[in-house]
Amino acid sequence: MPAQFIYLDNQATTPLAPEARAAMEPWLAGPEAMGFANPHSMHRPGRAAAAAVEVAREQVAALLPKGGRLIFTSGATEALNQAIRSVPRGGIAYSAIEHSAVVNSVLASGAAAQELPVNADGLVDPDVEIAEGTGLVAVMQVNNEIGTVQPVAQLAIRAHEMGALFLCDAVQGAGKLAPPEGADLIAITAHKLYGPKGIGALWVRDGVKIASLIEGGGQEGGLRSGTLSPALCAGFGAAAALANERMETDFQHLCGLAQLARSILSRWSLNGSAAARWPGNLNLRLDGLNFPRLLSDCRTIAFSAGSACGSGTGAPSRVLSAIGLEPKEARNSIRLGFGRYTAREEVEAACHAIEAAAQAQGV
Repeated sequence: MPAQFIYLDNQATTPLAPEARAAMEPWLAGPEAMGFANPHSMHRPGRAAAAAVEVAREQVAALLPKGGRLIFTSGATEALNQAIRSVPRGGIAYSAIEHSAVVNSVLASGAAAQELPVNADGLVDPDVEIAEGTGLVAVMQVNNEIGTVQPVAQLAIRAHEMGALFLCDAVQGAGKLAPPEGADLIAITAHKLYGPKGIGALWVRDGVKIASLIEGGGQEGGLRSGTLSPALCAGFGAAAALANERMETDFQHLCGLAQLARSILSRWSLNGSAAARWPGNLNLRLDGLNFPRLLSDCRTIAFSAGSACGSGTGAPSRVLSAIGLEPKEARNSIRLGFGRYTAREEVEAACHAIEAAAQAQGV
C-alpha cells in the first residue's frame, strides 16, 4: 500500500491499537512459551490462559452497564443472532436503519416483524407506535452509515412498559459513548474499537434468559460452545481498556476532524441529524456526483458509499432510503469515517482531493 494512502473508513473497521497487539503477542508465542494453551484445560498453562480470558472479560465489561454478564462470541453478528433467536415469545420490532445482521436475523427467526420508521434526521421517535405482543425491540445506538445516535434510553423504557426486552447493537458506540442505558441485551465487536477481528461479545442483563446458538462443549456457561482464543480475548480487553481511558480525548479529536471536513466540503449536504450524531461519521451528498468515478479518481483515499456489508449489492442504501432520499440522491452520497489515528493533515488533504475530483466531474 502506498505510504500516502489515507484511511477514512473507520466505520467498516479500525486499525489494531498497538496496545492491543502487545497484549496479544504472549498468547501467539511458540511452544516454548506455552501461550498456545487451551483456556479450558485444567493444567497450569491452561489455567494461565483462562486467567487472561477473565481479565479481558472484565476489561470489556467495564464498557457496558453494571448488573450483567459478558459472553464472548466471534463478533457482533453472532451476538445479535443469539439475542434475537432467544426471544421466548412475541413479535420483534426493529428500526428501519438497523444493520443487516439484525434485519436478516429477525426475518429468519419466523417471528412477526415490525419495522419502526425513522424521520429525515435518521432518528426513531421515542413515541413510535409499537405493535401489541412485541417481545423484543431492537434499535442500534449509533448508525454505521449516517452516524445518528438513537434515543435508546427512552426506547428501552417503551419496550419495558410493553413487557418486551430491548436489544441494542452498540457496535459503533462501544468504547466511544456511554453504554446504552436500559438495554437488556447489547452486542459489540472488537474490530470497531481498535481491537482484533474475529471476536465480539453479547452482554446480557442479570435475570434475562437466552438460548445457546452453538452447541458443543458447553463453554461460556453453556451459552457459546467453542474454544476461546486467549490472544483475541486479550486484544479485545486491551482495546476496551484503552477506549475507556481515552473516550473523552478521542471524542474531542473527532469533533475537530469533523469540523475541518465540513469546512472544506461546505457545499455538500449532510445526511442524517447534525446534532444527534457521532462525530467520527460524516455521510455527505452532492447532487449529480458519480461515486464510482470519484472513488477511482481518489484511489489513494479509503472511503465508502455506505456499509461495507452492502457494498457489493449495487442497490441504493437501505438507510439512506429510510431517511427519505431518492435512489439517485443515495447514489450521490459518500461516507467519511474518522478515527483515533486519523491526522488533521490527512483529513485536510483527503477532503481537498475529494472536492477537486467532484469539481472535475462538473458537479
